[in-house]
Amino acid sequence: MTETMSGIVLTGHGGPEMLEFRTDLAIPELAPGDVLIKVGAAGVNNTDINTRLAWYSKDDGDASDASWSGEALIFPRIQGADVCGEIVDVAGGVDRNRIGERVLVEPCIRQANGQVLANPWYFGSECDGGFAEYARVASCHAHAIKSDLGDVELASFPCSYSTAENMIARSGVRSGEAVLVTGASGGVGSAAVQLLRARGAIVTAITTPAKSERLLELGAARVVHRGDNLVKALGAQSHDVVIDLVAGDAWPELLEVLRPGGRYAVSGAIGGPLVQLDIRTLYLKDLSFFGCTVLDPGVFASLIRQIETGKIAPLVAETYPLPDIDRAQEAFVSKQHIGKIVLRVA
Repeated sequence: MTETMSGIVLTGHGGPEMLEFRTDLAIPELAPGDVLIKVGAAGVNNTDINTRLAWYSKDDGDASDASWSGEALIFPRIQGADVCGEIVDVAGGVDRNRIGERVLVEPCIRQANGQVLANPWYFGSECDGGFAEYARVASCHAHAIKSDLGDVELASFPCSYSTAENMIARSGVRSGEAVLVTGASGGVGSAAVQLLRARGAIVTAITTPAKSERLLELGAARVVHRGDNLVKALGAQSHDVVIDLVAGDAWPELLEVLRPGGRYAVSGAIGGPLVQLDIRTLYLKDLSFFGCTVLDPGVFASLIRQIETGKIAPLVAETYPLPDIDRAQEAFVSKQHIGKIVLRVA
């Protein structure tokens, strides 16, 4: 193995010009408990772009809280949370029989540098991720997977599907319940539609007219078009759970369609992070709110089992070679696709 590798580094906050393809990056050094993964493919996520733009910062002009964890990002940084690859080396404390395993990386990192973290990191944010030939991660976060799917297809799962599964688990969705999914054509939204259908939930998906038929094929029982008045289209108190990736100006309508005792889970705000809440709706309807970022224990292992048993299927919209990350992100932010955009690394 050579001592250097190629990859994409983020050199600072800003536009696509802050992404630099290099061929002289040092191959990661392993700490006790780590594995080294030869990356086959890595998916594109909102987190990659939000981090680059310092979107997470709540103080305009100050990027000291602009990472996923609310701390300053260290540059240069190799991003990339969605990773499929093969273990090619292990550090002390790891069974060498793991070499050769095909793995998916759990993006919510609880262990790094041989230590348990007080506050979890995000793969490709607080530590280097998968937009490079090689990546390192604690062995416990490299989940072996047995599947006939290709690397590109498998790389479409980790971040989006684990986020969706976490929201579904946190909000306690049960078979037969009516669930409304916003942003249903995106990576997390389309994953949620599939995972909810697998649980026996009755799914209403919010999307555009052009994407409606595909969402019905994925398992939605009903589609509502973005911009429609939800109360008029669905009826007040018509749903048990809302899975929200959008927020934005129409956010109060989401609470109006929840039944008394309903549950609201959120893990995104692509429509805008600031919303207007009538606190009376929250307490008079006995609603429960779930902010979902850190994965609950067992969520990723559950996802692996569902992939291996074929309960869920990959949904890859487009693929690009790693050096074309700017084109991939441009396609991602245009929101013309359904599912995931994936970078080919190997």
